[in-house]
Amino acid sequence: MWGAEQEPVRLPSLSVTALPEEEEWRHEAACRQEDPELFFPVGTSVDALVQTRQAKAVCAGCSERLACLAFALDTDQRYGVWGGLSEDERRAMKRRSNKLKGMT
Repeated sequence: MWGAEQEPVRLPSLSVTALPEEEEWRHEAACRQEDPELFFPVGTSVDALVQTRQAKAVCAGCSERLACLAFALDTDQRYGVWGGLSEDERRAMKRRSNKLKGMT
């Protein structure tokens, strides 16, 4: 067995695929130039609140803010700042939306 010639190990090839059309907004998002950690503050300490404000400031100048927010709402992103809104703000938005849907 040790002296026998062995077949080379074949590794699966890696391929880079394009994002689905509905996620192409990510290529133009302002947050691509930032540390991802900025958008995921932990807790409610003063530092976390400052971090949230900084993340929202990046979102405020982003041309893809609405697409990002729609993605977060559609895919139930529960953590972080998406589309300029915190997780609590997105939850409140969903609650209001669900109430309105219930009225029709």
